[in-house]
Amino acid sequence: MKWFLKIILFFLIGLTLYYFLDPYEFRMPVKGAGKWSYNQHSFWAYPWGSSGHHKGVDIFQKKGTPVLSATKGVVVYKGVLSKGGNVVLVFGPRLRLHYYAHLDTIQVGYFTFLSAGDQIGTVGTTGNAKGKPPHLHYSITRLIPRLETKEEWEKRFYDNPIPLLNEAVNYK
Repeated sequence: MKWFLKIILFFLIGLTLYYFLDPYEFRMPVKGAGKWSYNQHSFWAYPWGSSGHHKGVDIFQKKGTPVLSATKGVVVYKGVLSKGGNVVLVFGPRLRLHYYAHLDTIQVGYFTFLSAGDQIGTVGTTGNAKGKPPHLHYSITRLIPRLETKEEWEKRFYDNPIPLLNEAVNYK
């Protein structure tokens, strides 16, 4: 019986490593958005309200436009936060957390497994986006900081999504 448990454990570890550490397919998280939909220099812009730096990118589109999962992953949080409003947090490849904020609607549940391109909600103006043009705030957080850089410590935990977004819209 011990050998059977070892095989199952080995299989689960292998599946986890494959699922979360492999190179990932990346998609534009807002349906129909292009380079004109977001500011090319907004990542880590300062000053940015009470949070200091802008730790992601705002992708502007009409309210109700589908928000899609940028990568495969699993939903680890969905709910309401004061700044983000309606938010979804997806744990994806390379041990990254993908944060989708200001959603009008959320259309996924906890622990939903997603493929790149699956709908998770719609563009909105919730949280601190109330009264502003509808948009998705999208950011990528690292669980393990970059150590090879001389950037300030906090920035080492965030990936700039703009190059990935640019590549995704050029690939269309």
